[in-house]
Amino acid sequence: MDTLQILEHLVAIPTVSRDSNLQLIEFVRQFLEARRIDSRLYMDASGTKANLYASLGPVDRGGVLLSGHTDVVPVDGQEWTSDPFRLREYGGRLFGRGAADMKGFIACALRAADLASQRQLRIPLQLAFSYDEEVGCLGVRSLIEDMTGWSHKPSFCIVGEPTLLQIAIGHKGKAAIKATCRGLVAHSARPDEGLNAIYLASDLIGGLRNRQKTIERDGPRDLGYEVPYTTLHVGTIRGGTALNIVPGHCEIDLEIRNVVADDPARYVQGIRQDAAEILATAQRGRAIGDIRIEIVNEYPGLDTAENAEVVGLVAALTGNRKCVKVDFGSEGGLYSGRVGIPTVVCGPGSINQAHKPDEFIAMEQLDRCDAMMAALVDRLT
Repeated sequence: MDTLQILEHLVAIPTVSRDSNLQLIEFVRQFLEARRIDSRLYMDASGTKANLYASLGPVDRGGVLLSGHTDVVPVDGQEWTSDPFRLREYGGRLFGRGAADMKGFIACALRAADLASQRQLRIPLQLAFSYDEEVGCLGVRSLIEDMTGWSHKPSFCIVGEPTLLQIAIGHKGKAAIKATCRGLVAHSARPDEGLNAIYLASDLIGGLRNRQKTIERDGPRDLGYEVPYTTLHVGTIRGGTALNIVPGHCEIDLEIRNVVADDPARYVQGIRQDAAEILATAQRGRAIGDIRIEIVNEYPGLDTAENAEVVGLVAALTGNRKCVKVDFGSEGGLYSGRVGIPTVVCGPGSINQAHKPDEFIAMEQLDRCDAMMAALVDRLT
């Protein structure tokens, strides 16, 4: 089975983050089993999702870990020109949900495992395929937590997010936060008798925008990024029930994407301080209302030195030593920070195609990734 055939199977399984990924994991497990490669599953609490880990070669030393996520974003509300869960080739491009982000890399990794199964490896080739990356790198954490206790951890990690096979040595960290504002319901004709929860949320957003201006002016900078400073962003707001009711409830979802030199905890503390001051002002001495700030999930940034050995390894495999930093996140910071595994992000396809209708990966990118994987197998042999 070649890479294109593997990718056809992977795209045909709709592993949207809100749904199970077990059908895809079972396909991968059987693919590996047919090549006499054992794998290990890490189930989630519901039993409907799993990470898969597999290793080929010696068991008494660390190897090269290929890491990728199996989940994809939804297609709801997007206008596709073909079935998003059926791989379609046109003009040298392969269209389908997840083709670039990041089932193309997983297909190449499985093809590499096929090649490696026919060789005598001196250094292990290791695979880690996770769930729920798209909603905060959630699934991979159970595998990483287990990995911290291993006597022989992977020596290097390549996260296969789409970078056009450029070597990404850095990405920002992220904290996802929910702010729940509770006011006091009243008739809109007597707003003085209530406490408007939407106003509380609006004032909090105003504070966030002021903090963003301060960050842009005075905050730590990393010129390797298109946006070289930490960003605060509000993504959703939900509140109110009717026009003639003072709203008693409002929620906003916000995020912090921080450069590695910056500490997101200080912004969380600042947001909590803003919330307390806003509430005290709005209450006017009345013991009503509340603003609760909750961290939903977070992951650290990645910051690998340009002269690190893992960079040299991947440069030798790709023939390109140019390093970049990417604006999107990955599990790379968790492997690097939690387990101490030198990590880069390098995979086929462009992130500019991810999450969009008619997502695609160029066949040329798959071919180049296959060449990189073949070179890796030769090196491990």
